[in-house]
Amino acid sequence: MSLQTAKIEVPKASTLTPSSPVRRRWGAPLNAPIQDWRGQRVWLVGASSGIGLACAKALHAAGAQVIVSARDLGTLSEWAATCKSQGLPVELLSLDVTDALQVKYVARQVAAGGKLDFLLYCAGHYRAQRATDFDLTDMLRHQDVNYNGLLRVLDAVLPMFLQQGSGHISVVSSVAGWRGLPNGLAYGPTKAAVTHVAETLYMDLQDKGIGVSVVNPGFVATPLTAQNNFQMPALLSPEQAAQAMLAGWSEGLFDIHFPKRFTSWLKLMRLLPYRIYFALVRRFTGL
Repeated sequence: MSLQTAKIEVPKASTLTPSSPVRRRWGAPLNAPIQDWRGQRVWLVGASSGIGLACAKALHAAGAQVIVSARDLGTLSEWAATCKSQGLPVELLSLDVTDALQVKYVARQVAAGGKLDFLLYCAGHYRAQRATDFDLTDMLRHQDVNYNGLLRVLDAVLPMFLQQGSGHISVVSSVAGWRGLPNGLAYGPTKAAVTHVAETLYMDLQDKGIGVSVVNPGFVATPLTAQNNFQMPALLSPEQAAQAMLAGWSEGLFDIHFPKRFTSWLKLMRLLPYRIYFALVRRFTGL
């Protein structure tokens, strides 16, 4: 065959197998932007209060079909009744993420209702703890809800997303997981683990048509942060946090952190040597 007549067959994008690497243009969003929630079926795990509840309300207002799971659904009954009267009901499914069998059962209920488009894991446990008042039971409680609970939900949902070749997994972590902070002995390590899981999930799933994002809020006024005995800088309301999250998903971000005027400084502090970092944290927290 002569060089003049030789042809090189280039496979079309549509012929690529799901395992073919996705070549993203530099600067392109890491995830497919979600700008229209109408008809999107969304499952929020751990949304009875705070950021989770605010997100459920914001997504419902944007037209999503919202499924809410939490241990205590009592606080949601009035809102659910209002949604039903407006013609766009909210599905409430009781769930304790520390119960593996219950997680699988509820996930089957979700799957039976149709294709799932989006999962938000925002179940969380927080109690301030320092080494001078070490409580192993509470340490393990943090791990069981914040980290192990996420793994149980992923175990139930990942096969569903992989089979359909689409979906988005978003997990609520925290800036407390970026570096060690006073009062975060129990909470911080679990959130560091959640962020690590999200990073690895992204690399494993980006070629499968499944989006992954991690949400790292700063201080948000919730029943959890109400326990803090220090002044919380750049404090946001749950509603402001929810809007920041929807904005991040609309831009296709992987790392959604807010408020930037606070979290950007913390990102820079992650680069500091320990001697400087420890001194700055003590100075600003007084702990």
